[in-house]
Amino acid sequence: MTDDLCLRPATQLADLLRNREISARELLDAHLDRIDRLNPSVNAVVTLDADGARAAADAADATLAAGDPVGPLHGLPVAHKDTHATGGMRTTWGSPLHADTVPLRDELVVARLQAAGAIRIGKTNVPEFAAGSHTFNPLFGATHNPYRHGLSAGGSSGGAAAALAAGFVPLAEGSDMGGSLRNPAGFCNVVGLRPTPGRVPTWPAPMAWSQLSVQGPMGRTVADVALQLSVLAGPDPRVPIALGDDPTAFAADLPTSLAGLRVAWAPDLGGQVTVDPAITAVLAPSVGVFESLGATVEEACPDLSGADDVFGTLRAWLFDAAFSDLARRSPDKLKESIRWNAELGAKLTGSDLARAEQQHTKLYERMVAFFEQYDVLLAPTTQVLPFPVEIEYPTEIAGVHQENYLEWMRSCTVVSATGCPALSVPGGFTGDGLPVGLQVIGAPRADRRVLEVGHAFEQATRFGERRPAL
Repeated sequence: MTDDLCLRPATQLADLLRNREISARELLDAHLDRIDRLNPSVNAVVTLDADGARAAADAADATLAAGDPVGPLHGLPVAHKDTHATGGMRTTWGSPLHADTVPLRDELVVARLQAAGAIRIGKTNVPEFAAGSHTFNPLFGATHNPYRHGLSAGGSSGGAAAALAAGFVPLAEGSDMGGSLRNPAGFCNVVGLRPTPGRVPTWPAPMAWSQLSVQGPMGRTVADVALQLSVLAGPDPRVPIALGDDPTAFAADLPTSLAGLRVAWAPDLGGQVTVDPAITAVLAPSVGVFESLGATVEEACPDLSGADDVFGTLRAWLFDAAFSDLARRSPDKLKESIRWNAELGAKLTGSDLARAEQQHTKLYERMVAFFEQYDVLLAPTTQVLPFPVEIEYPTEIAGVHQENYLEWMRSCTVVSATGCPALSVPGGFTGDGLPVGLQVIGAPRADRRVLEVGHAFEQATRFGERRPAL
């Protein structure tokens, strides 16, 4: 029964808690026991506060017993990405520079989960300063894929994805600049949503107008992700790009029929990316699934020209602002890929940034026009299968050389540049049991639409119900 509780959907657990069929303490202890037994081989949870979580669970049970109002996540254990500041709990950013850093307060995404009743148990592993889509760092080492020990869990929210797949928590949150919510979801057979920029406000943020990096929810089901989005989204006056829509609508029931939906399928994003043929082979039957659900499917892709330059330029600019001073003072304290990215940013001119923003504008306009013809765009989440943890990043895909630590993630980075919401859902498995993610991309601000489409596909295929044999 203990492990059964740890693998149930968060939506179901939330109902059991509210109806007092299980207690928050019982649910927490089940997860803590599973973490104790299995986390040493996965290395997903890197900071654990069992005593603090037990006290919070007992308080949650007392609130329910008193009949007081509770939030939608009341009593659900949650682990926070180790780049998200948690007041009174160590936050390392995966860097020796912050090995003992304990923030004074929660950042907004953490505070909103707590306000909704979630119980903080600890932190999930990340790459150093969340740079790169493979989770390893000098403090805690590598996170292993629950479906195959020795292989990557993706990143940078790799610890979060692995913790979900392994049944350590029912909900987790992450962030995504170039795929960090989607890539690990694809590698670990869970669900990750990169929301429209501003949908989940980020505060504090040193460059609050930037739309390249976003925060968002992860879960084992699309409904779990939608439930979490309903408490993470919503306006905040401190965040200039925050969207003002009512977030509670995200928690409404999701449909299973896609009758009349217009779907575009782009297995290589219009020739923009090189994809391992093993991934394409797994995802190809998805077309038939969507047609069986009532959708019409055509192979089509928007014009993504300039997306690489937009993403590369704006990312380098952000890395220059964040890391160049540190790289000059203590180059040995940062991994080479961060220094490289910051050095690119330091060489940028005003003209470079102006060109990137002009391309950014044109790209956005083309996406808006594309989604007047189609409701969603389908593509592979990742271009490669999970790879050995000892490798920093793949240097070749299907015989094509990858120039740097960003190239192999382009199936996600070019989508980041568009400003569109994108959801990774379990898309199937290779013959030898490795997960493959399907990316569902929607029009700007159509976050609800991608959740609906992902849910219908999930319910038709049930790929996400296949759990790892830990």
